[in-house]
Amino acid sequence: MSSVDIEGALGDDRPAKPVTVPSASPSASPVPTGALNILLLGSDSRGGEENRELGGGDSEGARSDTAMVVHLDADRTAATVVSIPRDTLVDRPSCPLPSGGSTPEASGAMFNTAYALGGPVCAVKTVESVTGVRMDHYVEVDFSGFADLVDALGGVTVTTDVDIDDDKSHLRLEAGTHHLDGTEALGLARTRYGLEGGSDLARIELQHQLVKALLEQISATDLLTDPTRLYQVADAATGSLTTDTGLDSLSELMSLGRSLGGLAADDVRTLTMPVVPAPWDRNRVVALEPDAAELWESLRR
Repeated sequence: MSSVDIEGALGDDRPAKPVTVPSASPSASPVPTGALNILLLGSDSRGGEENRELGGGDSEGARSDTAMVVHLDADRTAATVVSIPRDTLVDRPSCPLPSGGSTPEASGAMFNTAYALGGPVCAVKTVESVTGVRMDHYVEVDFSGFADLVDALGGVTVTTDVDIDDDKSHLRLEAGTHHLDGTEALGLARTRYGLEGGSDLARIELQHQLVKALLEQISATDLLTDPTRLYQVADAATGSLTTDTGLDSLSELMSLGRSLGGLAADDVRTLTMPVVPAPWDRNRVVALEPDAAELWESLRR
């Protein structure tokens, strides 16, 4: 597992942390409580043979084609997952670089250029600039890490309404219910061109189905209430994770996982940031206002 000091890099130039009311009996809760916002990125890393075999490509570098803001309610019994389409045009802020200097500001830039230019720090700063929501944590998983996680869970069961035949994601499924292993689940998460219209928004809908399927598998195996199994699954995933320094150990990840023991798939709402086609480029989207602003405001409460 690798980590990035997001707090140190961004300093105080960030949205304010919400004021939280301490529990009346903090000693009664052995696991963390309180609302949390986590930026979850899926990267198509080209690093490592396994990532290349899974479709990461031959060149070095990575892109963030999947971005989800995960909001956990204070009591950890409900959550909201909001996807930000990679093709969204945003005002990208200037971000500090690890080597010194900073990335340039840009107006009308594709959302996923933030990560490509400035890595995790710029991804977090851009999300906070777009949403006004402070990210408490950052978690990035690459191709091989996602596949390993699904395999460690024993696979996932999903139902598709249409046939999928996508040469780029290497996935072919007939409409119906399927139990997918890690490689197949990764293909589903990446599928875009095998869907009608080939849009990123259609891919996000599949990703939301996959999120629910993963949660159902976690619940079915009692993962979050079985410390030994939780350790095994967390250990399988950590080699391919990049996190902020607040989650950069197996014990911290397990502590977060245990705090979600009361969270069921039906308690998780999945949404996509409201967008419309950009008037000047129909292949890109922009935030639909005031709907997008109202959604982000609901996560700041």
